Amino acid sequence: MLNIFLQIDSAVVATSASIKSETVFGMLSKGGPIMIPLGILFALAIYVFIERLLVIKKANAPDENFMSIIRDQITSGNVSAARSLAKNKDNPVARMIDKGIQRIGKPIDAIEKSMDNVGKLELYKMEKNLNILSVIARIAPLFGFVGTIVGLVILLKEFATISNPSISQIADAMYIKLITSASGLIIGMLAYLGYSFLDTQINRCANKMEAASSEFVDILQEPTR
Repeated sequence: MLNIFLQIDSAVVATSASIKSETVFGMLSKGGPIMIPLGILFALAIYVFIERLLVIKKANAPDENFMSIIRDQITSGNVSAARSLAKNKDNPVARMIDKGIQRIGKPIDAIEKSMDNVGKLELYKMEKNLNILSVIARIAPLFGFVGTIVGLVILLKEFATISNPSISQIADAMYIKLITSASGLIIGMLAYLGYSFLDTQINRCANKMEAASSEFVDILQEPTR
């Protein structure tokens, strides 16, 4: 029994030493063909995250004086200047307010509905392709598990032909087959974190749009100077 524990301990030490001496790429390449779709999923997740981050960051760009200027211009009766300002701003809040300015003179309910429709469209634009990250977060671990299971099946079949495989051989083979599971879990976790972060930023933008819409309706109900 003591000899078995010593063999396992020496196998673990040998495996750990081999891991340290390997490059990351060399270690991942041992995962087998399943690492190819995992690599594609990882690259796709990075691309979608960066692309959506730039779009959402632009939409969330702060413009603290925008609504103050709109208020001053509308209450002073200078509607054309207010619309010109809104048209020159490239963000969801400005496009929503521009739609509201175009509807000035109509019932408040109609104005609110028009702005709500624009707001929904702007949110849809920000959420475009975001579900890809959610899908990757779900399927990447599954790919990893499938790779490990298939690898273990093949491994057991190979060991069936060996009369007395050593503990070192088993430990090394197990480590290689578990690479796909670890990679899938890491990719899935990163994709989920990216999705959650971007979703939070979209919700922040939605709150800003809702606040701007309410403020614009209040402006319309103020007496003109």
